[in-house]
Amino acid sequence: MNNIVNDKVTSYLNDLYKPLNEDLKILRNIAEEKQIPIILKETESCILSIIKIKKPKRILEIGTAIGYSSIFYAAALPEAEIVSLEVDDNMYRIALDNVRSFGLSERILIRHGDAVKDIKELAAEIKDVDSEGFDLIFIDASKSFYKEFFTGSIPVCRRGAIIISDNVLLKARTVSDEYITDRRQKTNVRRMRQFIDYIMNLNYADTSILTVGDGIAVSVLNELQDRMTDDE
Repeated sequence: MNNIVNDKVTSYLNDLYKPLNEDLKILRNIAEEKQIPIILKETESCILSIIKIKKPKRILEIGTAIGYSSIFYAAALPEAEIVSLEVDDNMYRIALDNVRSFGLSERILIRHGDAVKDIKELAAEIKDVDSEGFDLIFIDASKSFYKEFFTGSIPVCRRGAIIISDNVLLKARTVSDEYITDRRQKTNVRRMRQFIDYIMNLNYADTSILTVGDGIAVSVLNELQDRMTDDE
């Protein structure tokens, strides 16, 4: 059987991509021109289908960058609230400016600081998970800390929440060492493989790895009382 995932297929799918609005199209163009990493077109299209089905009311994003995906979520879901965590000073300031320019400051809260610490603080702030927790978690930050982001997010998730982890294939390096071009990549690759092995064997979540963009892991959580038993 021939492998249908190749550059021609990717190009074809990208040609089918339609931005949600003209302002988001402009922001994407700016990011791509400046080589600022944002969600890929394929990934955005796939996530749009997921959130239209799930209709999350509260979204937690780990890794803001310039705020593109937060703004995308807000545009796709007019009733949703988004909390986004960003550690980089410059990205934080740019994201704030972009959110303000889109008139979304009341619906998008960007918290500046270490995500692992911020998630713990969020968990402490939430008194009732089912009313104040999150329906969707989007992980797109430091690849070596995906497991920490994932497990840290569990206490702030509502029942049946979805966790989407982006870039899990690391340009195929996760699949095979032959794609590693620099030894400095090895730590990320090793930890990403450990993360994928972890989420694929959880008893409180069902996970699928999709060859969309740079690979996304979609984890659907089960009942709250069944969670975290894997680490006990």
